[in-house]
Amino acid sequence: MKKAILLSILAMIILFSCSKKQLDDINTDPTKSNASNFDPNNLLSTAQLKFSNKGYYQLLYQSTMIQLLASTYYYYNNGDKYINVGSFTDYQGRIFEEGYAEASTIREMQRLATEKDAAKYSNLISIGDIMFVLILQRITDTYGDVPYSEAAKARQGIKYPIYDKQEDIYNSMLSDLEKAIANLNPDKPLPTADLFYKGDINKWRKFGYSLMIRVAMRLSKIRPDIARTWVEKASTNGFSDVSDNAILITDASIPGTQNSSSVALRVFSDYIEVKWSKTLIDYLRDTGDPRLAVIGEIPQDGLAKNINQTLSGNTDPSVQIGLPNGYDLLGGKSDISKHPSYPGGTGSGADFAPLGKYSRPRTSVYLKLGGPIFVLTYAETEFLLSEAKLKGWSVPGTAAQHYSNGLRGALQSMEQQDIQARIAPEIISTYVAEHPLNQSDQEIALNQINTQYWVATGTNFNFIESWLNWKRSDYPKLIPVNYTGNVTNGTIPRRIIYLSSEALNNPENYKAAVARLNGGDALTSRVWWDK
Repeated sequence: MKKAILLSILAMIILFSCSKKQLDDINTDPTKSNASNFDPNNLLSTAQLKFSNKGYYQLLYQSTMIQLLASTYYYYNNGDKYINVGSFTDYQGRIFEEGYAEASTIREMQRLATEKDAAKYSNLISIGDIMFVLILQRITDTYGDVPYSEAAKARQGIKYPIYDKQEDIYNSMLSDLEKAIANLNPDKPLPTADLFYKGDINKWRKFGYSLMIRVAMRLSKIRPDIARTWVEKASTNGFSDVSDNAILITDASIPGTQNSSSVALRVFSDYIEVKWSKTLIDYLRDTGDPRLAVIGEIPQDGLAKNINQTLSGNTDPSVQIGLPNGYDLLGGKSDISKHPSYPGGTGSGADFAPLGKYSRPRTSVYLKLGGPIFVLTYAETEFLLSEAKLKGWSVPGTAAQHYSNGLRGALQSMEQQDIQARIAPEIISTYVAEHPLNQSDQEIALNQINTQYWVATGTNFNFIESWLNWKRSDYPKLIPVNYTGNVTNGTIPRRIIYLSSEALNNPENYKAAVARLNGGDALTSRVWWDK
């Protein structure tokens, strides 16, 4: 008995004398990721997908506010008619909420990469800094003053980050971009999960400089001196042609990686009530733009065929009709049937489609669940350089050359949207030659450049950027709607309201930011650079 007890005691001593490391090894599931075996590259692709795939949030607001799309459907009243309906506080806060989640993913990626091997992952870390600027520019341009210097620092104990002034954010973004670009090195290991460029460092360098041009041009009215310095610095190093376009290709096979704009527009009410706007379709027709023949379709007659997503519509440019913004299907004075140019519906009785003669985004081009998402393009960069040259800044080439490059690039990008949207090279060349930049008056030229920017980003479904550049340039000259019950006094929203939970979770910093807004936390207030 004594021997048995002693042996038991000895066994227990041996058991509990095992090191913590041994216990950790025993209790670690080898099939699960941890800091030592997790590849930080995977967080890059996660952040890229989340940032790019904004879908419903830009459809409900920016697409219709900027009069690229129009809709009679209830939820689209938020942007189409400047009405707060449905879960509007949730929708308005998504760019803020999701943007900081994406920024945190980037910072976690950089932390893991630095801990594992900073030299090995130096390109990944630098690309992370470029991505951080890309993400934060969208957030600050949407809301105004937001966290930047203390953003994504919960690990350092910062739970309530200050809201930096937008002017300070812009100074930081430009200098951060310059440092990140300088640290890129194609001779060092390349990123392995890059959804934009598959690890091509030379393209990332071009992307960084093109982003620098866009960031700098946001300051063209408020701080033209700073804008000029940075645009001139970046002007020879940006995108060279459409092959440099930053495009993320989604995956139709997995719900979480599908193109969220396509998913949203395939919802029953969205599919039959979301159309290209009259403003856009009229502009394309008036200018003889070849994109009119590839972006839209008139559904087949009757409601049953209208809702059948396997049936192609009529793409003949001569029959395309844009839906006016600001109308509904409620039978009152704002019912679309009361519009003086209402073309009538199609079908009859239970098969009647009241919007059946209006142009919808072409299903086979824009509603692919694995379709592309345009992030930043050659056309956008060339249009901005055209404007910079028009202002007399030291940018190589002429304003007319950059404008023609941008127009050509925008038309060429339609093939990247889908092969069915391809515009023949000879048609592109003819159109570009027949539509040069009109420099007889600077305002005419600025209108022409930025209206084409609006068309380019709109036909690429990059509606957030369409809205942001419209705010900066004030072109095209849009006529706001004045729908009954709107919350902006009949003006197009200039910003989006902060995430509603910020007033509770970070009250002091939130209040300080709101106090700096002329007009408070409202859709009609303007961010610092919006003059």
